[in-house]
Formats: sequence, structure tokens, C-alpha cells
Amino acid sequence: MPPATPHTSSRDRILDAALLVMRERGLASTTTKLIAAQAGLSEAMLYKHFADKQQLFLSVLQERIPRASFDPPPAGSGDLAAGLTVLVADLMGFFTRTFPIAASIFGAPTLLAEHREGVATHDGGPGTVIESVQARLIAEQDAGRIRPDADTGSAARVLVGAAFHQGFLAAFEGLDAVPDAERIAAGIVGVMLPALAPVPR
Repeated sequence: MPPATPHTSSRDRILDAALLVMRERGLASTTTKLIAAQAGLSEAMLYKHFADKQQLFLSVLQERIPRASFDPPPAGSGDLAAGLTVLVADLMGFFTRTFPIAASIFGAPTLLAEHREGVATHDGGPGTVIESVQARLIAEQDAGRIRPDADTGSAARVLVGAAFHQGFLAAFEGLDAVPDAERIAAGIVGVMLPALAPVPR
């Protein structure tokens, strides 16, 4: 984590500290006290910016970890396969970086239940990734680049599931990224697209 400067806001210091502590200890062993100490601030200051640890965790994911762009280009523009390939490759990177943070909580059922309830109150949770990918597929469907009767929900689950598995494998190997991610993503999209493409007239 880069050293804080006089111009670094307390909120940014907290987010930087949270990312560092979560990476080192995992979500289950991360406390607001540890985060505040790492940031050089009081817990009271932390709670001025974040309602609870779940909101802080979601903010770390949104602001400190590279995220996929779920928004399609303007209707009918760009290459559909290329755009979805970038999306899947980005998701691989996102999962690779977040899996080590989140995995520890699955060994603590009580904490997992608290976390699940907490992120739900902030409209977060892992299901939102599938929803976002499906929304992009529906936008492409509305633009006529995916056939009207295509099952966008199942397609989104396949794309996210494949990206998650590649991210898991990379994290298991201690890597920060999926090797050759774009080539792998292109292969996944290439297998999926024929099931989505409009029927030629």
C-alpha cells in the first residue's frame, strides 16, 4: 500500500488499509479495529464513512479492485465476441483477486450468515455479478445481436461460472491473474456465442 500523503482522505486511507488487511488475513479474520489501526485512524472515524464491515468490504471491491464493465457499447457497435471476451477476462481478474479475501469466511458459518445478511442490506452479494452479465446480454439482445429467444440467464451463469473457475485456479496457484486470460476468455465466448447468435435469414 502506498504511504498516505497529507492529501489522502480518511476514507481513502481506510479503503487502502482494508484491502491490505483483508488480503493478509482474509475476511473472516479482518476486524474494523485492525483496519483502523492499519489506517492510523480511530474506529469511530471508520464508522463515519462506513455503516459496517460489509459495506466497507463492498466498497473495497468496487473501488480498489479492477472491475468488469457490464455496460455494452452503443447498440450495434463494436464486435460482440470481442466485447464479451473482455468482460469474461475482466471477471477472471476480479475473481482471482477477491477469492483469497472472501474464501476464509466459508469456514466460519456464523460469520458467513452475518456477512450474507450484511451485504444483502447494501444490495450486494455474489449473485449481482450474474445479474449484471445477464443485463448486458439482454441489452445486446435488444440491439438485435443476440436472438430473441436466447436464454440469457443460463448464458450469464455459464460465462460467470467459467470466469470464476479460472480465477479460483489462479488464486490456488498463488497468482494475481489468470495466465493467458484473453485467449481463454475468447475460447469460452466462442463456445457460447453460437447458442446466442441470431438465426441467419
